[in-house]
Amino acid sequence: MGIYLNSTSAYALYKGETIKPYFVDKTQMLEQLFPLVDSGNNHICITRPRRFGKTVMANMIASFFSKGCDAQDIFENLAISRHEKYNQYRNQYSVIHISLNDISEECTSYKQYIERIRELLVSDLRREYPDARACGEGNVIDTLLDIYAGNPNARFIFVLDEWDFIFHQNFVTEEDKMAYLRFLRSLLKDRPYVLMAYMTGILPIAKYSSGSELNMFVEFTMAKSPAFADYFGFTEAEVTQLYGRYLQKSAEARVTMDGLRLWYNGYHTASGERVYNPRSVVLALSYSSLENYWTSAGPYDEIYYYIEHNVDEVRDDLARMISGAAVPAKIEEYAATSTNMQTREEIFSAMVVYGFLSYENGKVSIPNKELLEKFADMMQKEPSLGYVYQLAKESARMLQATLSGDTETMVQILELAHDTEVPLLSYNNEVELTAVVNLVYLSARDTYRIEREDKAGREYVDFIFYPERDRNADCIILELKVDHTPEEAIWQIKEKKYALKFKGKIGEPEKYTGRILAVGISYDKAEKKHQCKIEDLTDIKVS
Repeated sequence: MGIYLNSTSAYALYKGETIKPYFVDKTQMLEQLFPLVDSGNNHICITRPRRFGKTVMANMIASFFSKGCDAQDIFENLAISRHEKYNQYRNQYSVIHISLNDISEECTSYKQYIERIRELLVSDLRREYPDARACGEGNVIDTLLDIYAGNPNARFIFVLDEWDFIFHQNFVTEEDKMAYLRFLRSLLKDRPYVLMAYMTGILPIAKYSSGSELNMFVEFTMAKSPAFADYFGFTEAEVTQLYGRYLQKSAEARVTMDGLRLWYNGYHTASGERVYNPRSVVLALSYSSLENYWTSAGPYDEIYYYIEHNVDEVRDDLARMISGAAVPAKIEEYAATSTNMQTREEIFSAMVVYGFLSYENGKVSIPNKELLEKFADMMQKEPSLGYVYQLAKESARMLQATLSGDTETMVQILELAHDTEVPLLSYNNEVELTAVVNLVYLSARDTYRIEREDKAGREYVDFIFYPERDRNADCIILELKVDHTPEEAIWQIKEKKYALKFKGKIGEPEKYTGRILAVGISYDKAEKKHQCKIEDLTDIKVS
């Protein structure tokens, strides 16, 4: 046993995952790998955004196949144990498992990075196969070829996690990247000692597959490849199951299924399956709090980088997406590997690859509240976004004016939005007015859960603001009208009994105890004027 060859590290790490309260059994994936092991010389690459379970699955695969340990205690109670050939495959193979994001603290160059990998792997191989010969201490390929020449049964399963980690290091040059790709090619392509190569990463390898470096890999992405889709991210059924465990464990359940959907759902596989961000779901249930977990992990300043490189083309589309709309886009995932993204398609492709946007049926959108918060924060901090930045900055004043009944200020801010000649709007209907309202109430998302077209009373309301941090805070129902008066909007709110949404069921204590404000906003196309009206509906009776 060594650091890479038949290591026990994957066993220890995966075992630790299986005993956690919100562990999800995805061992059925191993069934799809059995035929690949049988036929030999197969190469697959799974690419997913950060925090979608790539490393957990890599540890599962290594701990199951590696003969460096007996993992019966892990897998005997998991789904894969019911497979008829379970014992035939479990812990029967030599596995080379390398976490390519494992970097020494002294590493300051690509040469140091790759030489450490080579030397550690050769050391492991020579410990296991002392008769192996090679030219040079770090010549991995020659060592493996010599081992195979002396023993044709000496074939290896390679599990390489985070293949593209080195591409994100600031000391790596374009020349270094090509050298790294040549290393992977030399190590894995057309080598008789390769039984199977399983590789993970964020960046797609499609850009390189058209040439000769990595074209031996079959790549499976979240946006375009349905195979293996169920094993990365949590499905609705899995989250429902986890939520049941949460209710059993919690004396006071502060998280709801609706909350989990709002915050962490919204991604789509190529087959149309909706998936949740797994890390965020687990942390929300573990700490009984809906927070922004995923986007706080990793260098998410990339969003700013993308926007800065092409403001004019993407700005209007971002405003549409902030408003809840999906935007048509042609996604080419390989574009995410570019360091000089120049087009709208390249930028949106990168955002999909990194998980900032969701992609479905030819359109991109902001997947959930967790990401919406990040975009909203950017809108209020990035002056290069022009009119979007200006309107977002006004959003705190708009909320305060609404809560204080200052309709004059509300009209003033809406007129500002109109006077900026927002290019994404012609102001011809309520859909377009809705987009502006989303922008001018952007900062309200810090303290409210804002729903569009939420079922309330007898019909659907344009906007409903649920207080998230303070049950005594004011509740807001907002109705929009084009070429009608704000009084008509208020009348509709009362007639359709939208305020009942805050009252709860008869006999149950009220969840919200603050005022219930009905807000009517109208726009007259002929006069090009806005009007606003606010009415307190707190004393409405449940009937």
